[in-house]
Amino acid sequence: MSFLPVTKKEMEERGWETPDFVLVTADAYVDHPSFGAAIISRVLEAEGFKIAILAQPRFDTPEDMKRFGRPRYGFLVSGGNIDSMVSHYTVAKRRRSSDSYSPGGRVGLRPDRPTIVYSHLIREAYGDIPIVIGGLEASLRRFAHYDYWDDRVRPSILIDSGADLLSFGMGEHSMAEICRRWAAGEHPREMRDIRGTCCRLPLEGPLPPDGVMCASFDKVSQDKKTYARACRLQLEEQDHVYGKPVVQKHGDCYVVQNPPALPLSTEELDRVAELPYERYYHPSYEKKGGVPAIEEVEFSITHNRGCYGACNFCSIAFHQGRYVTVRSHESVLREAEGFTHDPRFKGVISDVGGPTADFRAPACRKQEKCGVCKGKKCLAPTMCPAVRVDHSDYLSLLRELRALPGVKKVFVRSGLRFDYIMGEQDDAFLREIVEHHISGHLTVAPEHCSPRVLDRMGKPHIGVYERFEKRFYETTKKLGKEQYLVPYLMSSHPGSTMKEAVELALFLQKHHIRPQQVQDFYPTPGTASTCMFYTGIDPWTMEAVYVPTDPYEKKLQRSLLQYWKPENRRLVIEALVRAGREDLIGHGSGRLVQPDREYLLRRKPSARAGALLPNRKPQERAHGGKKGGTKHSGGRSRGNHR
Repeated sequence: MSFLPVTKKEMEERGWETPDFVLVTADAYVDHPSFGAAIISRVLEAEGFKIAILAQPRFDTPEDMKRFGRPRYGFLVSGGNIDSMVSHYTVAKRRRSSDSYSPGGRVGLRPDRPTIVYSHLIREAYGDIPIVIGGLEASLRRFAHYDYWDDRVRPSILIDSGADLLSFGMGEHSMAEICRRWAAGEHPREMRDIRGTCCRLPLEGPLPPDGVMCASFDKVSQDKKTYARACRLQLEEQDHVYGKPVVQKHGDCYVVQNPPALPLSTEELDRVAELPYERYYHPSYEKKGGVPAIEEVEFSITHNRGCYGACNFCSIAFHQGRYVTVRSHESVLREAEGFTHDPRFKGVISDVGGPTADFRAPACRKQEKCGVCKGKKCLAPTMCPAVRVDHSDYLSLLRELRALPGVKKVFVRSGLRFDYIMGEQDDAFLREIVEHHISGHLTVAPEHCSPRVLDRMGKPHIGVYERFEKRFYETTKKLGKEQYLVPYLMSSHPGSTMKEAVELALFLQKHHIRPQQVQDFYPTPGTASTCMFYTGIDPWTMEAVYVPTDPYEKKLQRSLLQYWKPENRRLVIEALVRAGREDLIGHGSGRLVQPDREYLLRRKPSARAGALLPNRKPQERAHGGKKGGTKHSGGRSRGNHR
């Protein structure tokens, strides 16, 4: 095994005069199956192609694009493992101080929107050489989309980048077919029938006979109801069984999304997972401090793909799909056994997971032949009766991993669905997770407590979490463990007024939860929640939705989630006054916050609530009315794939 070449010298040491393809990525080169560029490069290597890696090239000049000379066929471009704008900016649109996908965590080694920037630099260097774009950034921007950072609707990234073809979703099938046909002499811009790709068609040319027409870029840019309808149509066609081609006009051409690629079978997933990855960053980064992103995943195992949870704020359903596929036990065990021969391995498998760790099969038997249900969710607001709740296979896999010689601990840290766990009558799975697979705390994601907000999120109502919480602590007590639940919570999601924010604060007080980190909703392309944020319309119901966009109101909502902090007292008081809940200001049980001197001095029996505090005029977006406050929203992102 060896890393793929990142310099011309390394290429020549392999005896190559030129590579077949240059894969340009905005991340540092980490050859690990948790990194999309590593997977695609190894898949294409297994197809017999010569792949050179151009990681984080200079973006102020096209010269780096010439590092390997002109490739035999062309360029493959990826924006990296996570969205570049999320990587660069907090939800408050402030520059982040570190980048875990760059050497030493250094910032500034990738441009904003690198897929577009790199494609243009390639054109400068080589003119009309073929370019195929892919990865998360391209996948989520394949249609006209609201861009939170520009606060406007941008065209498909296929148009903005000038690339010839776009591969969306998990690209093993599509990229292998693209490159085989490319090598056989077919230009990517002529490849119009490959599943999992988007292409451009001329206005006068024939369109797919079974395609569905989506409102044009011009129309969705000008009318929010039209945007919301287009969003729903795009989300509904993301099924590999019944999904149809989706056509959207962009100026003088059509962007056509072909149906999603077929999910990899268990055998195919096994092969992809067991390609000859080095499972580490390229040695050239060692002197620069390594690549921090490897630390959490080096000795983790991904055993599944897809998520039928399909939360409205999450991009996984749009990127990976809702249909769950899994690796075999034998493949997972071979990967884990390989860890024991690595001198860096200390006996701890950090995670055995995926988008949702405890899914080991499609939600129901119907999905295997008919696809997922349109317009319905498997787990929310209540679990569909057809969902097969069965942890036995996953539990068996964890037991086998624990039994491997050289393995001391096996943790589960990614995405256990508490609502799915509660679908089982007995506690066998929860008991074993608590006893063997939790490192002090278990992170779960109720996200909110208000049914109004949870419905907009596509999450189950809070009673399910409360029953799970009770069962979890009863189980830990029986086992003599001291373990804790750490709930993910989100402020300022569409649907959350100050009233719902206060409701969440009271929920936290009732359950003695004091989150140390708080996440504001972060609008990213490709999600239903982002559609709600931009349009003020729920695309599933076409109902109007309240959206907090004023930075100061978002700050108030966020402060309520940490109401006990002394530095938040003034903000919490103002939030409670705005919500008409002054009864929660005072001393004694049942109060959220004690009054401060300014509040006591200003409080007058005859005063209106809005006059009690400094005169702040929120610019909340009441839909159909004036837009405001989107330039500097407050908060913090939870991070990747949320």
